[in-house]
Amino acid sequence: MTGPATFSVALANETATARLMAEVALLIGPGDVVTLSGDLGAGKTAAARAMIRYLAGDDDYEVPSPTFMLVQSYELPPYPLLHADLYRIEDPGELEEIGLSPLPDGAVALIEWPERAPAAMPADRIDIALSHRPALGSLARAAEITGHGKAAAQVERLAALRSFIETSGYADADRRHMPGDASTRSYARLIKDGGSLILMNAPRRPDGPALYAGKSYSAAVHLAEDVRPFVAIASGLHARRFSAPAIHHADLDSGFLITEDFGTEGVVAGTPPAPIAERYQAAADLLAVLHGQALPDRLPLPQDSYAIPVFDTEAMLIEIGLMPEWYLPDRGAVIAASDRADFVALWRRLLGGLADEPRTWVLRDYHSPNLIWLDQREGIAQVGVIDFQDTVLGPAAYDLVSLLQDARIDVPESLELALFGRYIKARLAADPRFDPAGFARLYALMSAQRNTRLLGTFARLNRRDGKPHYLRHQPRIWTYLTRSLAHPSLADLKVWYEVHVPPPG
Repeated sequence: MTGPATFSVALANETATARLMAEVALLIGPGDVVTLSGDLGAGKTAAARAMIRYLAGDDDYEVPSPTFMLVQSYELPPYPLLHADLYRIEDPGELEEIGLSPLPDGAVALIEWPERAPAAMPADRIDIALSHRPALGSLARAAEITGHGKAAAQVERLAALRSFIETSGYADADRRHMPGDASTRSYARLIKDGGSLILMNAPRRPDGPALYAGKSYSAAVHLAEDVRPFVAIASGLHARRFSAPAIHHADLDSGFLITEDFGTEGVVAGTPPAPIAERYQAAADLLAVLHGQALPDRLPLPQDSYAIPVFDTEAMLIEIGLMPEWYLPDRGAVIAASDRADFVALWRRLLGGLADEPRTWVLRDYHSPNLIWLDQREGIAQVGVIDFQDTVLGPAAYDLVSLLQDARIDVPESLELALFGRYIKARLAADPRFDPAGFARLYALMSAQRNTRLLGTFARLNRRDGKPHYLRHQPRIWTYLTRSLAHPSLADLKVWYEVHVPPPG
């Protein structure tokens, strides 16, 4: 076991404290513990309040001191948080009475006065020790930040993040919380001189167990394991006049980026969100233009290059394997080994034909959460694409499925068919040799593959990662899946699903 990691920060005022706490918040998650120690008036509650308001996205969010209640609970957008003050604790045994022993796994714990119950503090924690620095001003503080146990790596990363922000010239920028995604990445807006940029924290993806021919799941299905693919694909899209965020500053080794901010105007609107037809038209047009180009399979990087991986049969089989592994157990469905073998054989036969099909860049997550509408631009440049680090070389139909069968919002079948026809027309206009019937078959196949994978992925996000909100999308995914299985080329697969796969509950 490595020892603690420590570094010190001078905080000139409460604004500097708020920036520090925003950076800490960027690197932690449910189950983490942050303790705030120091004398009376050292600024512990002000620091806690700053973090809570950052996570709430509201500078005026009410955060009372927990001195008398001992614990305040908050349901914040990224995760629940407990704010505790142990100053009045007489005996560590009292922590059980107030819900701090044991500490909850599904929340962040922010604890003032940890020195009142030192033996009860977890071995893995971040401690921020605050002290007055009156010589530097009445509001000046010093913070000594120490990571104990597993949190030592978080503190080392915090030091690297602060250095990156400072050398990039944004140490004095205000931080604004941004919602994250299903990955290990986290984001913040940096506001300075009336402008806004995006800070991306993209730690190297943990390898995970080597369950797939000696590879982790992410490696086996070609998910980006660091920030290099994002930088390479962004540059490749830019070079071809597509709207991907410009990268202003990058630390490729640490996984920190500062990029262009496209804003928040999306391609859907209303409650519940529904597609804005003309924006979806532009998004489909973008794909038609992209897929009509000859694209390289290797892209430059600073002092290196990046080879785009092939979305091969084995990767696709591993993805769809999530459905029997995670979704079927959730539905109480048990399949025999022979039925599982039939499932794999059916899919292997269907996917085997992809080796002879043309390959293009498959951005892989080309759907509404990752498309930003840039009203000031023109044509397909109005579609800003922000998530493409998992790009692979594969069938053009995959990204059209991602767009027109959006897992998170209902795309009316009439709009799907209209945009499918629009895409076909654009491809034919650019290349009379384009095969609409063959593309329709691939579209059905990629729909079945993607939606099978999503049923399993969302079940896994619920059971393994504690993210139950993804389950609400499963009925929509099921609708898309049954629609695609109606294609004659998938008749045998349809029979297998009808026998073995129950619909979502």
